[in-house]
Amino acid sequence: MTDSKRKSGLGRGLSALLEDIAAPPPVNAPGVVQLPVADIMPNPAQPRRNFDDDAMAELVTSVRAHGILQPILVRPHGGRHQIIAGERRWRAAQSAGLHEMPVVVRQLDEREVAEIALIENVQRADLNAIEEARGYQRLIGEFGHTQAALAQIVGKSRSHLTNLLRLLDLPPKVQALVEAGSLSMGHARALVGAEDAEALAAKAVAGGLSVRALEQLVAGQRPPSRAGRTSAPAAAATGPSDPNSEALEEQLAEALGMPVALTIAAGASSGSLTIRFADLDQLDLLCARLGVG
Repeated sequence: MTDSKRKSGLGRGLSALLEDIAAPPPVNAPGVVQLPVADIMPNPAQPRRNFDDDAMAELVTSVRAHGILQPILVRPHGGRHQIIAGERRWRAAQSAGLHEMPVVVRQLDEREVAEIALIENVQRADLNAIEEARGYQRLIGEFGHTQAALAQIVGKSRSHLTNLLRLLDLPPKVQALVEAGSLSMGHARALVGAEDAEALAAKAVAGGLSVRALEQLVAGQRPPSRAGRTSAPAAAATGPSDPNSEALEEQLAEALGMPVALTIAAGASSGSLTIRFADLDQLDLLCARLGVG
C-alpha cells in the first residue's frame, strides 16, 4: 500500500508530536533553539484563515511584556524554517518587534506537516465551526481517517464531527456568516437542509434571532417576539424569559452538540433544562460527560 493510500491512525512519531504541541516544552528545555524571526515562514497550507484581531492584540501585548514563553514547532524548508504549529506566536513576535524566538525543529515530510497542522488546529477551541469542519473534511478525504478515528484523535464526540461536517452542505453565503461570527454553530445547524437557507440566515442576522427562534422559523412557525416572551406568562413558561437565559441556552447547546431548552417560569428562580438527543450514541456521550454510567 502506498503512503498516499495509508488509512487512518497516527504513527508513534506523530502521536508524540501531538503531545508536544498540547504541552510544549519550556523555552530553556533541551532541543529548544533560538531562530531569527525573519528566518521563519508560515505554512501556506495552514487551515486557519481568520486570526481574531482582539486576541492577537492581547497576545502581542503579552509578548512585548514577557517574550515568547512557549516555543513554536518548525521544520527546515527551502533554506529557511516553515511553521508546523504556532503561527499566532510567530505573528505576535513580528508585531512585537522581536528579532529571535524559541523553536523546536523537526524533520517532517509534506504529508506529516499537513496532517499535523490540521489535527493541531481542529483541537483548538478558537476555530470557527466552518474552519473546523473543513479541517475534518480534509483529514477524511485526503488522509483516509474515519470519523470514529478522528473523534478519538481530537478528543471530540463522533456526533460533534457529524454535525460539523453537515455545515459544509450549507450555501457559501451562509458559511461565510458563520466564519464572520454573525451566526453561531447552533444557528447554522438549524439551517442545514432548509429550503431557503440564505434568506433565513439573513433574517436571523437582521433580527438577532436566537437559535430557538430560528428553528421555529425553519419549521414554518413565527418566532416569538422578545416582548411577547417577557410580557406573557404563557410564553415565559415555555422558554427563556430574558436574553441572558437565552444566551445560556445557546451556549449549552453548542457545548453539548445537542438541542437544549431552558425553561424558567416568570418571576421564579427555578425551572427545567431539557436536552434532546438524536440517537443512543449522543445519549452515551452525554452520560460520559456527566460521569454517569
